[in-house]
Amino acid sequence: MKSITIKGSERESVGKSATKAARNAGMVPCVLYGGEQPVHFNAEEKAFKSLVYTPNVHTVVVELENGKSFNAILQDIQVHPVSDKILHIDFYQLHEDREITMEVPVKIVGNSKGVMAGGVLRLNQRKLKVRALPANLPDFVEADITELEMGNKLYVTKLPTNNYRLLHPDNTVVCQVRISRAAMKAAQEAAKAAKAPAKGKKK
Repeated sequence: MKSITIKGSERESVGKSATKAARNAGMVPCVLYGGEQPVHFNAEEKAFKSLVYTPNVHTVVVELENGKSFNAILQDIQVHPVSDKILHIDFYQLHEDREITMEVPVKIVGNSKGVMAGGVLRLNQRKLKVRALPANLPDFVEADITELEMGNKLYVTKLPTNNYRLLHPDNTVVCQVRISRAAMKAAQEAAKAAKAPAKGKKK
């Protein structure tokens, strides 16, 4: 999985006044969990642009001014309900020998036979929850729809799982090809046309 570096400075004070002052200065108060003790730090709001405002997922390298560095993932984010301004972010520290759970996007590949025949592809799961060691976390889970006929569904059990596990029930539908209205209408008209000669012959 691709990584983004966030540069910050460790916070000495974590009170409300210090937090408010940091936000007024264009900084985002952050906390890193998962280590021996939580690490409180501030980072510039613009540093999170490529981490938060994207459909992709990334791991994070938190680099502090005091020389400390941590590998982590974004765990939780709080935003202002009106302005969408980032108010607070929680990170979770990664350890090479410990598995981690996170959601990654689904990437559709291939050309579905059902779609080419007039069906409509519906993506039921845009993200899937995976569990793996940090080094094996995928950027996305690939879903090959090539063999999907009209009316078929692609279940999570059909997806590749290279060095990671998918934490979903076996009956979870990732995507499906539905019959479009146009295709349904064409099928009905074809059925009517097929019956018409038979009726005429009977008369």
